Parts: sequence; C-alpha cells; structure tokens
Amino acid sequence: MTEPATTELESEMERPGSNVLGAAVFRSFVQRVPDKNVWRIYRITLALGMAYGTAISVIARFLTTHGVSKLAIGQLAAWFAAGIVAFSLPMGPLIRRFSAKRMLAVSLAGYAAAVALFPFTHAFWALAALRFFDGACSVGVWVSSESILLARSGKQNKAFATSLYAIAVACGYVGGPLLAYACTKILPLEFAFILASSIAICTSVYVLFRLAPDVRGELHEDHPMASIAKNSTALALLWRIKTSCFGTFAYGYFQASVVLFLPLYLMERKGISQSQTIVIPAYFAGGMLLFSNYAGRLGDRYGHLLLMRILGIVGMTMVLGFVYLDAYPAMCVAVFVAGASLASISPVSLALQGVVAHPSEYERSTSIYNAFYAAGMLLGPFVSSYLFDERGGEAMLYSLALLWTSFVVFAVVFRKDDPATLRVRAPSLDRAHG
Repeated sequence: MTEPATTELESEMERPGSNVLGAAVFRSFVQRVPDKNVWRIYRITLALGMAYGTAISVIARFLTTHGVSKLAIGQLAAWFAAGIVAFSLPMGPLIRRFSAKRMLAVSLAGYAAAVALFPFTHAFWALAALRFFDGACSVGVWVSSESILLARSGKQNKAFATSLYAIAVACGYVGGPLLAYACTKILPLEFAFILASSIAICTSVYVLFRLAPDVRGELHEDHPMASIAKNSTALALLWRIKTSCFGTFAYGYFQASVVLFLPLYLMERKGISQSQTIVIPAYFAGGMLLFSNYAGRLGDRYGHLLLMRILGIVGMTMVLGFVYLDAYPAMCVAVFVAGASLASISPVSLALQGVVAHPSEYERSTSIYNAFYAAGMLLGPFVSSYLFDERGGEAMLYSLALLWTSFVVFAVVFRKDDPATLRVRAPSLDRAHG
C-alpha cells in the first residue's frame, strides 16, 4: 500500500489567493507520484546533494592549502570511485538482508563520519581510506534510495519519478556550494566539512523516523518477468538491463571527463577566460533542470530507450560542436543543450531498468546499474587525460562523441529491450488484422 501524498502543502495550495498555476502543477505531480515516501526520498536526496555540494566545493581548495599536489588530488578522486565500484555489487545483497531503509540510514551516517574526519586527517593513506569509505557509503545511499524509488513509483510513471529524483540531486549540488560560500566567509574552511556532516547525520535521523518500511516486490504470476525473475542469475539480470547499464556508464564517463577537462580545453584552445569557464557548469545544470522532467514524461509515454537514443544523438552533436564552435555564446548554448539531452539520459536509463527488472530484483539491478556508473567515472578521467595530453583536446572530444555514438548504435541493436516496443507494435498489429 502506498501512502497518499495529500499533505498540508496541498491544502495550502487550495486556499483562496494561492498560486493557481502552482497548485495545478503540484496536483499533477502528486497524481503521478502519489506515495508520500517517494517525496521523502526527494527530500533526502536534496539534503544529501547539499551535503555533497558543500564538501566538494571546498575539497580541492582545502587539500591545496595543505600542500597536497594536483596529482595526489586526482588519485584521491580515484580512491573515491574505487569505493563505489567495490561496494556497488555487494550493496544489493546487503539491502536484501537488512532492508533499503536501514542501509540508507547507515550509509548516510557513514558518509557523515567520513566527511567530518576528513579535515582533521593529513596522511595520504588515511585520506585515501576516507575517500574510499566515502565512495562505499555514497553507493549505499544511491542503491538504497533508487531501490525505494523504483519500488514505490508507479509502473507508468517511472521516468517521471526518476527525473524528479535527478532534479533533487541537481538542486542539492547547486545549494551546497552556496552554503559552503556563506560558511567560509565567517568560519574557517574546515567548518564546511562539519556543516556537510551535520546535514548528512540529520538526514539519517529523518530516514529512521519518517521513511516507511520497505515495500517488497512480490513475484506475481501475471508479471511478464515473474517466471524469469524466480531463477534469474546476476549475469541474466545484467543482460536484461544492459542498455540501461551502457547508458549510465557513458554518462558517468562523460560527466567525470567533462568536469575536469572541458574548462581546460576552452581556455587553451578557444581563448575563453577562466571567469567565463566557471559559469559553464551552470548552463549544463540549467539544461538538465529545465528538461529532465519533460524527458521523463516523454520516456514514460513513448518508450525510454527510444528517447535515450534521440537524446544521445542530440548530445553527441553538441559534443562535436565544441570542436567547431568559437563564439562563447554559441558554446553556452551547446553546453545547455548537452545538459538537457545527455544529463536527462541518466534518470531515463534508471527508469528503464526499473521497468525491465522485476520489483523483487530492484536491489540487485540498481547495484549493478551503479557499478557501471562508477566504472565510467573511474575510467573516463584516465582515458580522457591521456588523449588530452597526447593528442589534444579535440581528440578527447571526438572520443566522447564516439562513446555516445556507440551507445546509440547499441540501443538501436537492442531496441527490443524496452517493453514499450511491444506496446507500440500491438495497435499496429490489431489494425493489420482488422
């Protein structure tokens, strides 16, 4: 049973003088996602995003002021990704054993401990261990949250629900640096990490007292995946969600590479000033925030994999645009469109694996899914840095475009992975035999 999301906020919207348009939008969202626990996941995700954003925005500055080299900073980032990779697959069985709610609370508390200890740790091996533990706890949060989200969101609104999840993440990453900026204006830099830890521990307490117990996906015989899910091996499950895994791998690879090297490319090859490159990520985030929910609606209506192919083609074109565009305004438009297309692939791919996998498999499927995302984050910077140093920024951008082209081709070859293809075929077959 889902808990209806009829709250004081909805009642407030219905009072005379309230924003009619806002009330209508809110009601439409509630109708699509009626479970209050899904909205609680959004609040949890927003808070955690703010904690992440607060810590990430000052971590490089903190390490630099303490004499840590740029190479070592990159190695610490690799340790973080390694923690994600190492604990992605074990997280599924852990959630099955202890429940997603408990693992979410424990992972949030673990992240709070890691980020609180970080500013008081100086030895490289200890910093690496904390970053590894940070990655392990982070993937615990992601897999737990996404398992709950997929289990409680309606079958016809998976991408809509996951798009709101992605928006909550993005809003947190926007708000976090603003909190860090305000904090560091009046307090030493170390207090930004304490602030991030405080947000995470409060969120953990919120999970324990406000989030309802897990909803277990039962193997109903009328479910199309019921007979398969009963004896499904990890390899068989991976084969069913392979297009989602490729999509999230490509996005993790792309995201980790672009964040590090696109600003350098724009400054070195296009003559863009450092102050101008600072706002480039804002255009990317803006595109994602404005379009991802609309992309979710389109995916639910016309098919997730079809939409992912279209978004991949658009995004790949924008990546190539960086090679040929020289005007700064045109580059900003390209970044905005790239954010609207490629960043929207992430929530839609999550929704696709939620449709392909049976609800009883969500813990395992989301753990495999996040392992591919982490693998992309881990591999992308290494390959992109090599290409950038040896062949130049253009070669790096061509490789990213090739990656998205490969994904589009893969998604075309395995287009039948999306159950929506059956929904589209059925009416045409009926008309043919009519």
